[in-house]
Amino acid sequence: MLPARRFLPSLSLLAAFEAAARTGSITAAARELDLTQSAVSRQIKALENQLGVELFLRERQTIRLTVAGDSYAREIREALRRISSASLNLRANPQGGTLNLAILPTFGARWLAPRLGQFLAANPGITINLVTRLSPFDFRLDSIDAAIHFGDAVWPGAELTLLMEEETIPACSPGYRRKLAIEKPADLLAASLLHLTTRPDAWERWFTENGIAFESVHGMLFDQFATASQAAIGGLGVALLPTFLIQDELARAELVPAIDRPMRSAQRYYLASPRERAEYPPLVAFRAWILRELSEA
Repeated sequence: MLPARRFLPSLSLLAAFEAAARTGSITAAARELDLTQSAVSRQIKALENQLGVELFLRERQTIRLTVAGDSYAREIREALRRISSASLNLRANPQGGTLNLAILPTFGARWLAPRLGQFLAANPGITINLVTRLSPFDFRLDSIDAAIHFGDAVWPGAELTLLMEEETIPACSPGYRRKLAIEKPADLLAASLLHLTTRPDAWERWFTENGIAFESVHGMLFDQFATASQAAIGGLGVALLPTFLIQDELARAELVPAIDRPMRSAQRYYLASPRERAEYPPLVAFRAWILRELSEA
């Protein structure tokens, strides 16, 4: 059920207010909206009258948001962005078969993107839009239908479908392995270890699983696997990398296992989606496809 009409201002009033709030100028807002300054001023005043709240402080020829206006502008800006995004998606695919999917950068670039053509060919009525998200978010506040999630099976307000487990290996360049003459797990204590900020205890787990005593584990920090793997290729050290994401580098011998001691990750990959979108046809089709692709990999 929609709120009372007086709480649903017209888009023209909201657009005038948002432009003035963002630019801090009636003149700039009028130029952006292709209106006169007086028209923008009238629209903002009409919005204030409708809401019963003063949104701007007017000082001579300048305007300044009130505390209430600043808070309202933030929410209105996001609402207008979502309306614009929905309209753009509908225009791109009038049949309404658009799936907005949040992806992890390296998973999206290395595994998903090269295979998406197969999905789109098998589902010609569906359009997929990809955006990057590194951590869980609130689906209610974003126009995203589903997300690839790596971590624990926890995402408030969302359903999680298990996609796969993950295995990592200590990987480095061939030259770096020769340089350190790595032959046994304990030899990695002398190596420069490359860490992922999202997995700060990975190396500690690896040494513990291999029965190696250590006092502390130091090294360079990276926020993505792509940069960590490039650093390893460049001879900067040893990185714990998911084997399925570095198959090409291993095949070209740009990376080699520093030592053949793989480790099963404590966390897993999931497809997360809001419960109310569970039966959305593009999502149903994508879920079935990705599960099939991963089972055959």
